[in-house]
Amino acid sequence: MARLIALTALALPFLEIAGFVWLGSKLGVVLTLIWVIGAMVAGLALLRHTGLQAVGRLRAALAEGKEPGHSIIDAACFAAAGILLIIPGFVSDALALILMLPVTRHWLLRRTAAHFEARVYRGTGVIHGEFTVVPENDKDPTQDEGKPRPRIPDERKVIDVE
Repeated sequence: MARLIALTALALPFLEIAGFVWLGSKLGVVLTLIWVIGAMVAGLALLRHTGLQAVGRLRAALAEGKEPGHSIIDAACFAAAGILLIIPGFVSDALALILMLPVTRHWLLRRTAAHFEARVYRGTGVIHGEFTVVPENDKDPTQDEGKPRPRIPDERKVIDVE
């Protein structure tokens, strides 16, 4: 996946130039410039709207106790689409439109969740240990009934990590 992204980043300028030449010859200079400026304005508006909406969705998900994964993926896709729309060119505009499709966002969510599960949950080891909780009102048999028990913080919890 990293190689695909690197290859795309290297090829993108050449693809954009070819797109400008091809579409510019079909539409003309004026319509090509209108397209590029319109895409930039749309990208800026999308970034602004996405940022505000993402914060609201994230707060709502956290308030309800849900995992905010879907909200974060949606916000990241729309933010990337906004940035791609700001970049002048037709290939980046097409990639932005692909990122805004619900099918693409759901696919990325599934891929991210599978990657997260494989890397984080399955990759961590289990920590074995023992602990004992001593309630505050337990009396020490070696102490007198009337005297308070001295508090020793290390005695409250014993944790043995292997």
